[in-house]
Amino acid sequence: MLLYTCIILICMLLGSFSSSFARAAFNLSLPHQHPYPESVVHDIQRRLNVSVSRRQALSVKDQCLTGNPIDDCWRCDPEWYNNRQRLADCSIGFGQGTLGGKGGRIYTVVDSSDNDVANPKPGTLRHAVIQDEPLWIIFSTNMVIKLKHELIFNSYKTVDGRGTTVHITGNGCITLQYVQHIIIHNIHVRHCKPSGNADIASTPTHVGWRGRSDGDGISIFGSQKIWIDHCALSYCTDGLIDAIMGSTGITVSNSYFSHHNEVMLLGHDDRYLADSGMQVTIAFNHFGEALVTKRVDTDEREWAGWNWRTDGDLMVNGAYFVPSGAGVSAQYAKASSVEPRSAAYIEQLTFNAGVFGEARYVILNTQYYPLFLFFDQ
Repeated sequence: MLLYTCIILICMLLGSFSSSFARAAFNLSLPHQHPYPESVVHDIQRRLNVSVSRRQALSVKDQCLTGNPIDDCWRCDPEWYNNRQRLADCSIGFGQGTLGGKGGRIYTVVDSSDNDVANPKPGTLRHAVIQDEPLWIIFSTNMVIKLKHELIFNSYKTVDGRGTTVHITGNGCITLQYVQHIIIHNIHVRHCKPSGNADIASTPTHVGWRGRSDGDGISIFGSQKIWIDHCALSYCTDGLIDAIMGSTGITVSNSYFSHHNEVMLLGHDDRYLADSGMQVTIAFNHFGEALVTKRVDTDEREWAGWNWRTDGDLMVNGAYFVPSGAGVSAQYAKASSVEPRSAAYIEQLTFNAGVFGEARYVILNTQYYPLFLFFDQ
């Protein structure tokens, strides 16, 4: 019996389908552009090497360390729950430096209801995420939060589900629109449906009319410094994670994706200049059962020019990948990915992908082991 598993470790600088976008990729006039993307790639490689080497040097009985540089940053502290905000120091890639609610007070969600989206009740998750101050949000107990409409975040928030099992589901799900410094950690996001045409609070003093949402799990719109870590996403109407409209400085790590056919959208329109400078890191994720990878429902004549690469993959039982696009440019080679790792590291580095304490590996008769995917919009 074979494990169906997938590790992707990518640093992406999204370029373009056109020469004008290619010129824009390193245009530092674009907002929030990291000036040295290759240094981000090298830093991830260094952190990975250090963590793996440290783990290999330890005896088996002492191996709290996994080789995963994010988890090894905080999980070996037996009293991590007394220093939750240390997590903010553990991000990697283009999302490194995301503060979330670091330095703010702890806000404990005690009520799973979502009855009034225009005037949220104190103690609910909606009331917490719209506040103007930095907050580190935790949960008093296990919860299933069924949203009435999309959950709109204000800046400088951490949603930290460690120590509990928290499911966010229902209408709209998570919206990060024109915000910065958001950490979402150890949360299930599932069965998200379109909703809207309602007045919804986005700050304590602003309630605005919202049109119909798409039903994304997490929608990132015009936002920067976003870190999504150890989440489990599945069964949403539209994308599990969409990052569009100039969003950048994003890391998606240690998460588990399943049961979906439009997992992730990075950039919404080839002609939108701000998306040409999008910088995203995708690391140590598990792309699990019942996923469909596709270039949308697009004619081959259109996607034949898109730069898609895969390296070191093992594909059996009918799995396949069709490379496309031109040769790898110098810019692409510098900023696209860290060097490939042996498939032997997959289980070690992604063993805890998803929400802690949940079953992660599904035994199937199909195996698809993409170590690294390279694509350049």
